[in-house]
Amino acid sequence: MNTKPPSIQPAPKVSAVEAWMHAIRPKTLPAGAMPVVLGAALALADGKFSLWPALIALVCALLIQVATNFINEIYDNRKGADTAERLGPTRAVASGMISEQVMTRVSISMLVFTFVLGLYLVKIGGWPILLVGLLSLFFAWGYTGGPYPLAYNGLGEVFVFIFFGIIAVVGTYYVQALSTTSAAFIVSLAPGAIASNILGVNNIRDIETDAKVNKRTLAVKIGLANAQKLYVFFNFLAFFPPVFLFMTGYSASVFLPFLSAPMAIRLSQKVYRLKGKPLNEVLAGTGVFLTIHGLLFSVGLILASF
Repeated sequence: MNTKPPSIQPAPKVSAVEAWMHAIRPKTLPAGAMPVVLGAALALADGKFSLWPALIALVCALLIQVATNFINEIYDNRKGADTAERLGPTRAVASGMISEQVMTRVSISMLVFTFVLGLYLVKIGGWPILLVGLLSLFFAWGYTGGPYPLAYNGLGEVFVFIFFGIIAVVGTYYVQALSTTSAAFIVSLAPGAIASNILGVNNIRDIETDAKVNKRTLAVKIGLANAQKLYVFFNFLAFFPPVFLFMTGYSASVFLPFLSAPMAIRLSQKVYRLKGKPLNEVLAGTGVFLTIHGLLFSVGLILASF
């Protein structure tokens, strides 16, 4: 049943392309892409790189990211989370730019297509990849849908850390090497931590409006001060994997991500200084930080292969 309150986000006059770009949320896409790029770069450093599995893994990861965003639009609209009080970008379904029925059909089609495409990876990696794929598709829905939606029960960051960190990096490495290593797991902590912060700063910004609609995000559950501390901790956790890799025999080029440390410091300061809508600047900056850190780390790993 639709419990959405009468006060919803006003619909701006936009083209169909602009409406779908609102729904895709391009600034979130690095969360899907960077862990796969890192997994491929680590495979290259270890002499295990394989082009087609890496490319298909990248496409599947991006499709799951977009499908999760689409399904999020549907269920946040049904639950009344995207009201006129929302401080973030206008949502396509809540504002009426895209109907819920159309978004539902597109989301289902995208999940089916992703499953079919992913069968190529299952052929290579076997049942472990099938299990990972099915769980990824299930939680794309379960993030905001189902009887116990993760985003509404303080588990959003856990989902992001696991699926856009550990599973994405380790899974990408596995479909190339047909094995995994402790290095793959450690590398996954970096994109997992920063991607969790993309969600984390979103939840810090919306802590008051989410509480009003009973959206019990992690920020709502642990409070503003602890959510800010967690953001800072995750930012600096991202610099542990290069140290670990260097200590276990990889070349000093893996320290390249430290060039992004000033950005991590500035973002950590801003998450304390800014409130409400100005935190959108930190949200966008965290996506950029994920991209820059991930690219630098990938380049460092590629250089290590030589």
